[in-house]
Amino acid sequence: MTDRMPVDRRTALLAAGTAGAALAASPLLASPAAAAATTEAASGPSSAPAPSGSPLLLTTPGALGAPPVDGLHLTFGADPTCEMYASWTTTAPVRRPRVRFGSLEGGHGNTVQAETRTYTDGASGREVYVHHAQIGGLRPDSTYVYSALHDGVLPDSAAFRTAPSGRKPFTFTSFGDQATPGTTWAAASGGGFTSVPATIATPAAADIVAGVEQVAPLFHLLNGDLCYANINPDRLRTWDSFFQNNTRSARFRPWMPAAGNHENEKGNGPLGFSAFQTRFALPANGEDAEFAGLWYAFTVGSVRFVVLQNDDVALQDGGDTYVSGYSAGRQRAWLERTLKAARRDDRIDWIVVCMHQVIVSSSDANGADVGIREQWGPLFDKYEVDLVVCGHEHDYERSHPVRGVISGSQTLTPNPVSTDTNNIDTSKGTVHMVLGGGGTSSPSNQKFFAGSKAKVLMGVGAPVNGKKTPTYVFEDAPWIGVRDEQHPYGFAAFDVDPGTHAGGQTRIHVTYYVVSQPDGKIAPLETFTLSRMRSDG
Repeated sequence: MTDRMPVDRRTALLAAGTAGAALAASPLLASPAAAAATTEAASGPSSAPAPSGSPLLLTTPGALGAPPVDGLHLTFGADPTCEMYASWTTTAPVRRPRVRFGSLEGGHGNTVQAETRTYTDGASGREVYVHHAQIGGLRPDSTYVYSALHDGVLPDSAAFRTAPSGRKPFTFTSFGDQATPGTTWAAASGGGFTSVPATIATPAAADIVAGVEQVAPLFHLLNGDLCYANINPDRLRTWDSFFQNNTRSARFRPWMPAAGNHENEKGNGPLGFSAFQTRFALPANGEDAEFAGLWYAFTVGSVRFVVLQNDDVALQDGGDTYVSGYSAGRQRAWLERTLKAARRDDRIDWIVVCMHQVIVSSSDANGADVGIREQWGPLFDKYEVDLVVCGHEHDYERSHPVRGVISGSQTLTPNPVSTDTNNIDTSKGTVHMVLGGGGTSSPSNQKFFAGSKAKVLMGVGAPVNGKKTPTYVFEDAPWIGVRDEQHPYGFAAFDVDPGTHAGGQTRIHVTYYVVSQPDGKIAPLETFTLSRMRSDG
């Protein structure tokens, strides 16, 4: 196991304390009432007498202040050793959105202005304001305190740790398909609105965040289908609930997301991903703004992380709009360039891919998608991708290491190269982990086929009820490794051990935690180890 570097309670208190000091020194942070009192003191008392017997009675409504900082969250910049984004949302425009930050010892001695991005939700017509502050010039493997604010509000404070430089141990976590734990408004039959549970919501969507915080990773990979806003009656409230639920973790450590099919929202941008693209500041991919944030890569330690958007190559019609093929091959070309460069870099030992829809599944739910097998599979094999984390199926399953396809297979069935489920050499084959137990009310852990059986989506036909009809073919699935039929919810933690010397062995120790019901406690279900030789030999 590696030494984790959590942001502890003392760090958070120090952040709040230095934020308070900054607040006391800044007259710009007055409440509306205090601002009104200051204005009156400057201009002199009113000549109108107060009503008799009620000297404090308000005869006019009070002025509303600026909207508060909401949903504070972090993402890595282009270089996680020295760059971080702090982001938050407001319901209206604000003045001077900014972040004050500094070291634990020095406090909030630096200020960076935030960039505001907006989009208008195609369903409600309401505008969303998201503020992204790019915090640069940081030291590797160091803790910083920071406060997000804009004129007229109290700062929201937290702390974070930058990534280490070079081959150093660290921990990351991963799950997908989270949803939200709360309620939302839906139109009532008699007019007005009624409170209803958010679509496919459960308490597990909150419990799993607490579980991640118990592990205290450096960062978290979120494998798509974040909050299911596209199938909720109020998309904006659903996004707000998602960030309000996750900020107790995401303000302390980056949550790096992949866009899943449920991030595709009708009327939101040319591809339907404007909500996702506006709400997250993510490393650039060198493509047009239309594709910004949909695929990207970053490096932590000796691991290259590659995040993909699979609706581009999947055949399944899973979003609000069918967008298969939308990049016209640009994402695939980028992926090959990225994987090729990583495997040529002697500072990179591991390649981890994060995506949503799957290459492997033995659940009678969505199934595997031959489009992804055709487009990504050969590249994963050619450049020896070590690990793929995904979601889409609401269960936990992992494959044996696979390389190539079984000869003559109509479904391009992945070929297992080993059946050892405890110690796996990923230089021989890629391990796929389906981590879709993030919190939805539609788990699929009870839907696994018996024996060595799976289904693969091979094509789509004419729409029925607005969705293209899928065509499935069953396959024998010798690639099946481990699957959890008992527990619907859970996540994985990955402890990266870089090894001790050039050309030696490096390992990733993996623990899968289940999130129990009804208390939300986490417990390890299984552990296993991935290994390969370092590339600097």
